[in-house]
Amino acid sequence: MIVLARHGETDANRAGLLLGQADPPLNDHGRGQAARLAGALTDADRPAIYTSPLSRARATAAAIATATSAAVTVDERLLELDYGAWDGLRLDQLPRGAAASWRADPTFRPPDGESLVDLHRRVAPFAAALRTSRDGTSIVVSHVSPIKALLLTWLDLDPTYAWRLRLDVASICRIGDGPAGPVLVTFNETGHLR
Repeated sequence: MIVLARHGETDANRAGLLLGQADPPLNDHGRGQAARLAGALTDADRPAIYTSPLSRARATAAAIATATSAAVTVDERLLELDYGAWDGLRLDQLPRGAAASWRADPTFRPPDGESLVDLHRRVAPFAAALRTSRDGTSIVVSHVSPIKALLLTWLDLDPTYAWRLRLDVASICRIGDGPAGPVLVTFNETGHLR
């Protein structure tokens, strides 16, 4: 089983800002979410934990590691999408028509940033290696865009589907093995946060 966990809340998430590779910490609410997320994963079978190097993901992964007595591996490929000059803005602050162009074209790149196609190319080798590398549960702690990219890669879906998926902070998705390849077992689980 592969478990994909989005990090807990930061002040930028709460404010609805695009939060790419800027590195704010979890806020108090986010630390509580990370603890509840960790509690939901204590029954993982021989887990290995992989995390983005950004502090919000690392703090969430550390909570899971404490709860599961598992080691954490940091992997640069799990970084959030690089929003470039748009990092820290709200969608309604982008230039007129930019959001629509971004949604319509997976090769669209924010100024000094990264496209969805770039992101998929970055995570694809990680996705392939993880699917074949080990028995037991793999827990991947990352961000909204890399998690969507991993899911779409495993399910062989186009990157534009990312815009049609909602992933809440501190949510869980699970990928299992099906007769024809990876299957989506759960998506955007948040019951552990209540």
